[in-house]
Amino acid sequence: MIRDISIVVRPGTPAWPGDTPFSCRWTWEIAGGASVNVSSMTSSPHVGTHADAPLHVRDGWRASHELPLDAFLGPAVVVDVSGLPGPISLDALDARAKLRQVERLLLHTGRTIALGAFPESWPVLSEECVAGLLARGLRLVGVDCPSVDGRESKTLAVHRRLFEGGAQVVENLDLRGVPAGRYELLALPLRVEGLDAAPVRALLREEGREGGREEGGRK
Repeated sequence: MIRDISIVVRPGTPAWPGDTPFSCRWTWEIAGGASVNVSSMTSSPHVGTHADAPLHVRDGWRASHELPLDAFLGPAVVVDVSGLPGPISLDALDARAKLRQVERLLLHTGRTIALGAFPESWPVLSEECVAGLLARGLRLVGVDCPSVDGRESKTLAVHRRLFEGGAQVVENLDLRGVPAGRYELLALPLRVEGLDAAPVRALLREEGREGGREEGGRK
């Protein structure tokens, strides 16, 4: 079974306050006498499910077209952290999931824009937790909330720590109804040049989940 864990992007999809929302229009329409229907759209790349590029938090760092694709494809663990206060420590995360080694970590916070509104707050990982996960082989963190950092953060310390450690970031997943456990992730960023983020179509494949409760969920 394949689960689509991408946010549907449409007019009205919640954007970060002050950012460019998604809008669209028809350039040509068959109903108006054209030979084809052709649409156009305007949007921040951060609307809906997307991968942040390191350029998002620091000039001179990698842009969207330079993201390493292998980080966005492979085994992943979904962990439910919806009841945890932030910042989340490594011990608290380990109490939810036995992450002896983890390459791709997907956090279900329950604060998703898929519910139709931009959330006021959401739990985030502590910098110490990120450092511990990087030592265990972390290559990507995905979250169902708008950011891996808090809404009011100005330093974006979690972004910076992940990028400095060589890990990637996917935000605005839709993990509603996805049980904690192990999956195969396919979340390739669109090949757009020079941006600070790129839209993503994110999928989870449930095949090969034997042992997933031991590794990625509660017993």
